[in-house]
Amino acid sequence: MQEPQVFNEADRRLTLISVLIVFLLSAMSQTVVATAMPRIVSDLSGLHLYAWATTAYLLASTVMVPIWGKLGDIYGRKPILLIGIGVFLSGSWLAGLAGEFGDLPLLGGGMVQLITARAIQGIGGGALFTIAFAIIADLYAPRERAQFSGLFGAVFGVASIFGPVIGGFFTDHGTVALAGHVIEGWRWVFYVNVPFALAAVAMILIKMPALPPRGEGRIDFVGAALIVVGFTTLLLAITWGGRDYGWGSPMILGLLASAGASLTAFVFVQKAVWDPILPLDLFQNRTFNTANGAAFVYSMAFMGVTSFLPLYMQVGQGVPATRSGLTMLALMVGLVASSTLNGRLVTKTGVYKPFMIGGGAVLIAGVFSLCFIGPDTSSLDLAWRLLIVGIGLGPGQSLFSLSVQNAVPLHQLGVATSSGQFVRQIGSTMGVALFGAILTWGLTAELGRLSQANPALHMETLELSDLQQMAMERDADPSQAAARAADPATRAADQIIRQSLSTAVVYGVMFSLAVLLIGFALMLMIPGVPLKDSHAPPPPKAAEAEA
Repeated sequence: MQEPQVFNEADRRLTLISVLIVFLLSAMSQTVVATAMPRIVSDLSGLHLYAWATTAYLLASTVMVPIWGKLGDIYGRKPILLIGIGVFLSGSWLAGLAGEFGDLPLLGGGMVQLITARAIQGIGGGALFTIAFAIIADLYAPRERAQFSGLFGAVFGVASIFGPVIGGFFTDHGTVALAGHVIEGWRWVFYVNVPFALAAVAMILIKMPALPPRGEGRIDFVGAALIVVGFTTLLLAITWGGRDYGWGSPMILGLLASAGASLTAFVFVQKAVWDPILPLDLFQNRTFNTANGAAFVYSMAFMGVTSFLPLYMQVGQGVPATRSGLTMLALMVGLVASSTLNGRLVTKTGVYKPFMIGGGAVLIAGVFSLCFIGPDTSSLDLAWRLLIVGIGLGPGQSLFSLSVQNAVPLHQLGVATSSGQFVRQIGSTMGVALFGAILTWGLTAELGRLSQANPALHMETLELSDLQQMAMERDADPSQAAARAADPATRAADQIIRQSLSTAVVYGVMFSLAVLLIGFALMLMIPGVPLKDSHAPPPPKAAEAEA
């Protein structure tokens, strides 16, 4: 049996710092672009491709997660992490250069160049998340590892809070002229990754120990191709369904059929090959199944709620983007504080399930409280509800992964870790798509009902993209709100929109609450096996419980 390698404390500490930098880069790359996108779209003339700048990154990073995890098991974490950082840096640099040289052969205009670069960035970003968690699992035993969950929660919170602020700052104030050439401010949103990534590379090369490979074999290229095709088509169907195409349209049905056929073939291939990219025997492990199932459901509910709350605040409540960001800060404060405290308690006690259950109960209570928000809900009233949601989310941010890592052998640590990140990203994508579909349905229904008294308003055709445009325009020109309020007809229309959107958001929150109850039931089924104090295999009775 493979013996774990022993590392000194200085090596582990420096490795932890470098991994946190890598994790921050990956998290920031998803949040820093949001506030810059309106300016990017304007400069690159790519409004019709607006959504693809985000979709390309999400697709690439998601489908590559299990592949990076397997590569880390076979070849070791350190070289794979360095390759991932290199790919991520290349994508960041190319994204910053998008459109600088006009139309290019094959790639075309600047927006297509940006989308291609974001896909490359996403391929590397998938490695940053996956390998970072696997490295910490290599260096620290499960019980010791729990105390660092707060650090990763804090990094995630920093990225979520300050990413949009940094993106907005560079976009508004970063434009400079060098040697007669003007560099638009939004390009620094991508260039800023470079110095931090290079610092992380230097620390990894110099101080990070050479972690030994935990497995052996070779890459299952057929399985890798099938999982890429299967989940790419699935994510495209989820992303486009109800937004760009009807759910029953030939495009969506064709994508779903392709996804079903590819994933079915993937299962057969995994049964046939000697060294599968996703070993099917992992699904015989009860902890693996229930913890990943709960993580999937929780991510679906969490992203569904949080993705649309800023829109609700800016349009449904009429508050500026800055105040909506500060209100969301309450959620992140609760998440970071809860994650830190729970991590320390788990390390002290050696058990994780009671903290999972407690966090799940608080989360359900917090989301339930969001069912009673409306257009007149104050920012302070919304903030305390979000604080409860954040406190409930804290344990789930790390303990699901920790329970899986505690239940699998060392040689499958990378692929097991990547599986958790994989299902979270799939769940997040599905949550945003389903919440958006419910929100669109609810908005249409409420607008139609409330505007019956004034048919001339014709607001039953309003879509989410219209609301997002309204939010951006109001944020860009605050005087617009006062002008609209001065006109009685416009004021009446705005009131109907606010009421309709608030009601539609509550419909979506109720859906998320129902999803969370399913996740809570799955969480109750996770075996409450004590965390191991070392990387040694669990005792026979504990192993039987995990299986």
